[in-house]
Amino acid sequence: MVKIKIEEYIAEILKQHYNDEWEIIFKQSDLLKYLNLKSGAIHGNSKTRRSLANWYAIYSILTFYVDDGFVGRKKRYLEFDGYQFTKLFIFQRTQYGGSKLQNHGFNSRTNNEFSNKISRDILRPLIVSNGGKYMIHPDYLYVNEIDIVPAVIDIIKEYQSILYTKDSEFAGLLEELKDYSVTRDKKDTLQSFLTDDSEARIFEIISYAILETHYKNQKIYFGLTKTDLKEEYLQLYKTGRTNANDGGIDFVMRPLGRFFQVTEVDSYGKYFLDMEKVNHFPITFVIKTHESSEKIFQDLLDYGTAKSGGLRVLEKLYHDSIEEVITINELTEWLDELNDADIHFLIEEIDRYFKMEMNISEEE
Repeated sequence: MVKIKIEEYIAEILKQHYNDEWEIIFKQSDLLKYLNLKSGAIHGNSKTRRSLANWYAIYSILTFYVDDGFVGRKKRYLEFDGYQFTKLFIFQRTQYGGSKLQNHGFNSRTNNEFSNKISRDILRPLIVSNGGKYMIHPDYLYVNEIDIVPAVIDIIKEYQSILYTKDSEFAGLLEELKDYSVTRDKKDTLQSFLTDDSEARIFEIISYAILETHYKNQKIYFGLTKTDLKEEYLQLYKTGRTNANDGGIDFVMRPLGRFFQVTEVDSYGKYFLDMEKVNHFPITFVIKTHESSEKIFQDLLDYGTAKSGGLRVLEKLYHDSIEEVITINELTEWLDELNDADIHFLIEEIDRYFKMEMNISEEE
């Protein structure tokens, strides 16, 4: 059996609640194991989504569970029929990073992941749905007749606190960056954010700002006929929030219609899944690595050839789906080419999209 690495902050909270029994409690609790699994986003190099919809679905239900005096009163809870969605929805929208959450965490998303990765028991869903009302399955709230909800609440609050601290630190760095007077210092600081272990969402925001600024200075001639050509500058658009499950497209370019996907050097199979999602429309991959773009491009071609089984039509389909590879090397080079005005624009864009991502208003 693979030994589970317990997040330090979770271990500390469990020790506070259960002293020497904390490891026993953890090993026997699928709910604690699930929260541990979902804690990957606290690490700087994490690719893991924050999954706040899942966290806050659990948090909202258990907050009212505590407020209504269900802790340690199992028989009373077994007669309960759940909390109205509207009440839970309002609560999750008031939490850090939760102002744009919908109902996904309460529907199949959390339960499917929980059963696939933790419990393996689809007949005991983590979140029980009862005609628009929701509750946590009682089997996951107790370990050896001990109600673990108070510890779970503390874990979720600490997870929130860690994310808030991480976000605040980067927001502070951005404010300092705006005050720099020397462009070279600004460039050096921006380049320091482009590392192989940068947090995924920060890398996506910064890489977008660099590419947007790089391309906006390039013009093409576009028109339906030779006599109808017009001068247009390239425009890059960010299509959604970072780490969103949105079909594999992060940026779109006008008027050329290019697709960009931000990713990491990992399993090349994931790249080809992204190609499938857009019916093999050519994709430019923006990759968080210092490996050369030429090497990765060739690796992708070789992977496509291997997966084609030698079938020429399939090999061509795979190869044609790879438009370009951009790595940290190109991003750094293009960043260095920008003038003072471009750097100012770039920093403002990073700040704007970071605030949008973290639901931070200008007043805050």
